[in-house]
Amino acid sequence: MPIKQSNSITQVPAMATVEPARPPLVKSATVASMALSTTSTVVVPPVPTFDIEHMPVENDPRTWSSLRKNCILFLIAVAAMVAALAANIQNPAVEQMEAELPATPAQFSLSISMFILVQGLMPVIWSSISEVKGRKLVYSLSLALFALGSIVVALSQHIGPVIGFRCLQAAGSSAVMAIGAASLADIFEPEERGRKMGIYYVAPLLGPALGPIFGGILTTIWSWRAIFWFLAILCGTCLIAFVLFFHDTFRPERSLTYQNVLKQRLYAAAISGDLIKGKPSPMVGKVVQANKSDINVIDIEKTTVKTEENTQDFNELPKITLTLRDVNPLKPMWLVLRRPNNFLILLTSGLLYAFGFQLSYATSRRLGDTYGYSPLKIGLVTISYGAGSVMGSLLGGRWSDRQLRLIREANGGKAYAEMRLKSTLPGLIMLPCIVLGFGWLCDKIHNVVAISFFLFFGGFVYIWIYSSTLAYVVDANVGRSSTAVAANSCFRGIFAFIGTEVAVPLQSGVGDGLMYTIWTGILLLNSAIVVLVWLKGTKWRENAEAREKRHAARFDTATFSSTRSSTPPNWYAKLSFPLT
Repeated sequence: MPIKQSNSITQVPAMATVEPARPPLVKSATVASMALSTTSTVVVPPVPTFDIEHMPVENDPRTWSSLRKNCILFLIAVAAMVAALAANIQNPAVEQMEAELPATPAQFSLSISMFILVQGLMPVIWSSISEVKGRKLVYSLSLALFALGSIVVALSQHIGPVIGFRCLQAAGSSAVMAIGAASLADIFEPEERGRKMGIYYVAPLLGPALGPIFGGILTTIWSWRAIFWFLAILCGTCLIAFVLFFHDTFRPERSLTYQNVLKQRLYAAAISGDLIKGKPSPMVGKVVQANKSDINVIDIEKTTVKTEENTQDFNELPKITLTLRDVNPLKPMWLVLRRPNNFLILLTSGLLYAFGFQLSYATSRRLGDTYGYSPLKIGLVTISYGAGSVMGSLLGGRWSDRQLRLIREANGGKAYAEMRLKSTLPGLIMLPCIVLGFGWLCDKIHNVVAISFFLFFGGFVYIWIYSSTLAYVVDANVGRSSTAVAANSCFRGIFAFIGTEVAVPLQSGVGDGLMYTIWTGILLLNSAIVVLVWLKGTKWRENAEAREKRHAARFDTATFSSTRSSTPPNWYAKLSFPLT
């Protein structure tokens, strides 16, 4: 990028040499000439936008063999299932743990609610670290923490260490659920990603389905401590497998964070004039072939230009090395939450998750207290809830996709994110009815077969709605989907914490009938919010996007006014990630 000391803008032809790709790269149909003036304005002929999906990188994970990629999928899926096991595997052992530690019901509830709170909040931290240090370090560190927490809980003699190290367990277990999907996106092309993601998402659902069974068997044969030794062994095995067989999939050049930092440093270097070196040199541009494309790319970190009047050589920009200071999760989180459609749908997602988690826990307590069931029998009854959840995820997702396709065809091929929410309407009607019937059934009739039936359909409808709202969160936040999913984890962790904390007092104080009547009212309100977002969400989202564009334009104008330029340079405006 040349700097010409005059008030005019001169375009200069460039010669390019073909060399191996070296990040960061910018996609271009031709190697454009570039010139800019530093005396009156900062203007460079257009630089094309980044192509995140196919930025050429060293050892591209997309080109790995199918065997290696499927092994990575298997590792991540197994680790996700183990992490999900930890959430409710101890439920069948409630009475034994309370008697042996000893612990009050409130203290035991705190150990569960703190676990789910930390597991919900930590994904924001793990995601940020993975953007700087890569995926493998995050997986290895988190699994080590998970294993350590499990060992200490297994050895604990008091409830205090159990609560504290369950939090450490939660912090470690949350990483694979935070960046697992991102790791798969690193290695699979979009056309095969949906199928692979479907395999991955079954694993976290199998955990809650199988957890009560494993917990019941281990507690019956040995004791509650065997549960946490079991988790430690599984987690340790996963850790060894990741260290030996997992190849890091993260490439910073395909990160929006990297692009944002690159844009800031390009701008700072151009404004300060630090690029000028002063020695003549021929123009050097690096041209490589982008994946599955015949579009050329040029290296923007090292470019020298020969002008008509003189030749000036430019220093390379410093190598872009991300640090934790470059990754601030709070600002993008705020950009997600300030949109009304996002806030409301995240609120409904959090309440749904709180209901699902509380339902499993409260039912386990009721089966032990009222029915006198052993841990194994409790696990056999509550597995119906897990089975319903798995079926709801698989069939509900297909129903959602089918409804979206039909609505889009009826709308002339045009689609918008809120269309997906229409598929939840049957579930929004059925779930409050199921919950109300389940509550009074538990309170008055005491029929285990009927309880299992309601648990199955309750889990089925709950996950049906939840999976569709989560898909909407992704669809409605293009470019910020990972931040939106992290925000969803925070909401569900906070609400599940509250739901678990109030479960025991409500169940003991008013009984199952009134407790689930209260939940019925909450779920009816939840349904109304989803319908509101379905009807008004498009307008809210479009208004928010327009506001953000105006804000970005004002920011750019204010920034470049300090350089005596009324408008940002062309190359700055062409970069795809706004510097805001």
